Amino acid sequence: MSNSHLRLPPHPPGLCIGLFGGSFNPAHDGHRLASLTALRRLQLDSIWWLVTPGNPLKDNARLPSLAERVRQARGVAGHARIKVTGIEATLRTRYTADTLRALKRRCPGVNFVWIMGSDNLAGFHRWAEWRTIARMMPIAVIDRPGSTHGAMASPAASWLSRWRLSENRAAVLPHTRPPAWVFLHGKRSALSSTMLRQKAGRD
Repeated sequence: MSNSHLRLPPHPPGLCIGLFGGSFNPAHDGHRLASLTALRRLQLDSIWWLVTPGNPLKDNARLPSLAERVRQARGVAGHARIKVTGIEATLRTRYTADTLRALKRRCPGVNFVWIMGSDNLAGFHRWAEWRTIARMMPIAVIDRPGSTHGAMASPAASWLSRWRLSENRAAVLPHTRPPAWVFLHGKRSALSSTMLRQKAGRD
C-alpha cells in the first residue's frame, strides 16, 4: 500500500460526510451495517472510517499496524461511499476532539457528522473534551445490541437530552447547528471487534 491511506478523501465544500472513528481491529460487518444505516438515514454523501493509530483509552501493545488495519477495513467496507483513511497519523492527533478540530480547519464548508455506536455513547462522558465534541459537530448514535439502555441512561445522554432530534428528522442533522444528535434504530449486528479477536486467539 502506498501512503494513500494517510491522506484525506476528496471533500469539496457542501458535502455531508459522516466520521466514524475507531481502531477497526478488525473492521467487521457491524461497522459496515452501521455506516449504511447512517448513509441512508442522514442522507450523507459519504462516510469516512477514521482508523486510529491507537485508542488512548485502550492498551495498544498488540495492535496491528495502521496500514494493515486500513487495508483490511477497505476490504470489509466494499462500498464506494465508505472511505477508509488513517489521516490521524498524518494529523498527529491522539484524541477525537483534536482530530475533529483539525478536520474542520482542513475541510471548510463540509457538513460533518460524528457517528458512534450506542456502546460508545454509554462511555462518552469519559472521553477527553466530550462536551466540546458535542458542541463541534452533530452526532448520530447507531443502536447496538446490549447497549441501548446503558447508552440512554448515561451521563452524556442526560446532558445531551435537550438537543436530541426525533428519528424522523434524521436527514436534517448534518445541517443542524450543534449540539444536536439523533439516536438511530434499525437492523443490528451482534459482531464486535473484541469478539472477533477472541475467536482468532488474539486477545
